[in-house]
Amino acid sequence: MVNAYGGVLIVADVLMLIIKIIFYLFESIYRFFVPVEEKSVAGEIVLVTGAGHGIGKELALRYASLGATVVCWDINEQGNEETTNEIKKQGAARAYAYKCDVSNREEVLQTAEKVKEEVGNVTILINNAGIMPCHSFLTHTQEEIKKTVDVNLMAHFWMLQAFLPSMIEKDHGHVVALSSMAGIVGLPNLVPYCATKFAVRGIMESISEEIRQASPNKMTNIKFTTIYPYMVDTGLCKKPRTRFPNLLALVQPKEAANQIITAQRRNELEATIPNYWFTVNTVVRCLPYKAAFQIMDFVDSGLEAD
Repeated sequence: MVNAYGGVLIVADVLMLIIKIIFYLFESIYRFFVPVEEKSVAGEIVLVTGAGHGIGKELALRYASLGATVVCWDINEQGNEETTNEIKKQGAARAYAYKCDVSNREEVLQTAEKVKEEVGNVTILINNAGIMPCHSFLTHTQEEIKKTVDVNLMAHFWMLQAFLPSMIEKDHGHVVALSSMAGIVGLPNLVPYCATKFAVRGIMESISEEIRQASPNKMTNIKFTTIYPYMVDTGLCKKPRTRFPNLLALVQPKEAANQIITAQRRNELEATIPNYWFTVNTVVRCLPYKAAFQIMDFVDSGLEAD
């Protein structure tokens, strides 16, 4: 009798699961045509790492224009100050610059404490800082590999340890991490870089699920968004190569920043820039690997060694 009752419960759970899957499939189709309304970031405290140039600078400028208080972190003190000065010239007075090496855990924790005392609790964290040495794997030095891992990967752990506790305490916050299309597809001349960007995806998937599982009724107001940009024209991609330059042109930093902020404001879990790359990657991954190689050879897109 007990076994029969347990069997009925399992069948009911399976039916409910199927109904939920169908519902969310239709919701996804609906949201493709009618996107979620973008939430306001006015009054939020946004911290952007690598804010002294490129995507980071454009993110800081854009968030300031939307009414957020912006905290700029960069190891490049001059570039960082230039970003905050530009924000203030726009009429947004609440912009702060801090010099910080995000690969150094103690420096991250100390600077985070200063931010909390001088500005307040960070509610939107943008882990953007990164480096991209580009040459064949066997020519990488030990120091270069370690530096790439420290900046592109370990910094994410230190930043999360510094700022996630206050978000959990208040049940309010958003973490955005910059991975890369090189975090979805392995590319030559970028082996250590690809390894770190693949790892960023793992960090974000696991920490977001850990927070969700630990929340009452598995509902949380702490959101996570992982971004996978194609090559962005920030100076890191010194020798881009593509057979179809008009179709696969480098993304401009301002456009990348706009798409990142849109994804964050819509609470998207993941987003590629341009947005069609997830679909392309999924389709290619379903093909036999030899067919996928033929497609990659036909497109012939990547980076030459510096």
